Amino acid sequence: MHDHGSLPPLGWSEFFTTWSLQPGWLLAVVILAAGYLTLRNAAGAASTVKGWRVASFLTGLGLMYVVVASAINGYAMALAWMHMVLHLTLIMVVPTLLVLGHPLTVIAETGPRAERAMRSLPVTILIHPVTGTLLYSVVIIGTHLSGFMDSMAQSTSLMVGEQVLYVVAGFLFLTGTIGEEKVRTDLPYLGRIALLVVGMVPDTIVGIVMLQTERDLYPVYSGARPEWALDAVKDIQTAGGLMWAGGDGGMMLLAIGLVIAVVSSPERRVKMTGRFLDGVRSSRLAEESARGTTEGPAEPGSVDPDSDEALDAYNAMLARMNQQH
Repeated sequence: MHDHGSLPPLGWSEFFTTWSLQPGWLLAVVILAAGYLTLRNAAGAASTVKGWRVASFLTGLGLMYVVVASAINGYAMALAWMHMVLHLTLIMVVPTLLVLGHPLTVIAETGPRAERAMRSLPVTILIHPVTGTLLYSVVIIGTHLSGFMDSMAQSTSLMVGEQVLYVVAGFLFLTGTIGEEKVRTDLPYLGRIALLVVGMVPDTIVGIVMLQTERDLYPVYSGARPEWALDAVKDIQTAGGLMWAGGDGGMMLLAIGLVIAVVSSPERRVKMTGRFLDGVRSSRLAEESARGTTEGPAEPGSVDPDSDEALDAYNAMLARMNQQH
């Protein structure tokens, strides 16, 4: 078992000076950054991945290393609320930055073979929104509302595995919701927003359970606590509050950002409801447009849903509905 009872009380001084090298994580970050930049440069001027996306990916890697090498990880095994800060950063903040870097597109743009691989069935299943949502939910609930925390407190390899799992689960979930990669799955934006709302469910469940507990949920984990730390139950309750507020708040911010991105982009607006619902909308607007003409019924798809003609038809339809009531 890890003994963190000798840690000094957490203060600003300790927060900025309690660091460890974490060579394994450092090596992984260097390899991922070098690989990303190499592939991005291989595409040259043909790359669609803009500079700000490159900066986002590298920032995500840097933040990932910082949280595991700094006092956030150093005190995560002594304070449940700090452990929750680590969790939320690794499963939400870091993956958001990585996904915005479009790493799958960087790979796909290196050549036709790579693009086919990114559109292959195994990759499609792996990054499918349903896969990411299920994995995210299982990881959040399974690592907090089972005996996992106590098992992890007794195994260094399990602790590292948990951290890697959080990054992977967050990456796959957010790839399917906020990602815009060159892959086969292209979920309509309305569905993406709905999945972000669904992602709040496991955060809320875990947060409420931890926030309302009256007993120590992780007795083995709490056994290594320093004497100056919060009472174990109060510590877990604080961590639950962070999970509820931070998890749901983070999802809400992502959903708002996605809505803004859709509203500000004609290309994204076209993909808001998907082909089926958009086809139904186009057909309905075409019918309404035809009512004001003598040219006969319009063909589905012949009216641009975002045109002035479509807007006039929609307003006329609303006016008739209002008269009927």
